[in-house]
Amino acid sequence: MSLSLTKRACAEALGSGFLLAAVVGSGIMGERLAAGNVAVALLANSLATGAALVALILALAPISGAHLNPAVTLVAAWNRELSWADVPGYAAAQVTGALAGVAAANAMFALPLFALASHTRSGTALWLSEALATFGLIFVIRSCARQREPIVSALAVGGYIAAAYWFTASTSFANPAVTLARAFSDTFAGIRLADVPGFVAAQAAGTAAAAVAARWFSK
Repeated sequence: MSLSLTKRACAEALGSGFLLAAVVGSGIMGERLAAGNVAVALLANSLATGAALVALILALAPISGAHLNPAVTLVAAWNRELSWADVPGYAAAQVTGALAGVAAANAMFALPLFALASHTRSGTALWLSEALATFGLIFVIRSCARQREPIVSALAVGGYIAAAYWFTASTSFANPAVTLARAFSDTFAGIRLADVPGFVAAQAAGTAAAAVAARWFSK
């Protein structure tokens, strides 16, 4: 039996919250413990994020599908796996949860709940990185979904994001809700609010291309 939109949206908010707590919190912890070694901080950040994604997808996939990402939600609706009427509720829950997760991470490290990030992330190379990172993420999700095994999708998504932290110049945000929320933490994982539109536009382009490519391969 399908769960109500309220329960599914709450699951998306909860998952997005914990995802951002993992992204921002591990970034803060990694930077503090790495004594200036950015590579070590990024390694900690990527491993924590990948591991959190595996756990959250396994826990929430039976409830809401564990999208945790407006791009994933839009593609699910395009493939008629989710009603278009449910998309605004999912997206709102993802953004709200993501912001709550940022506030929680900042609070855990005795920082202001919200602080505009000063980390500049702009330019053609980073936009290309975001487009490719998002293309890869959506393609992996759509391809693994055909196997109908949650553990496969969870491991694939967690592994892909952990790897994409390293092979993209942008460190692979690949998620509009994550991107917006990270603008409100002036920490290792932050992004200037002015740079968010460029990232989101690149993510939209990658999402559209991946959705078309995945459908073509499935025929």
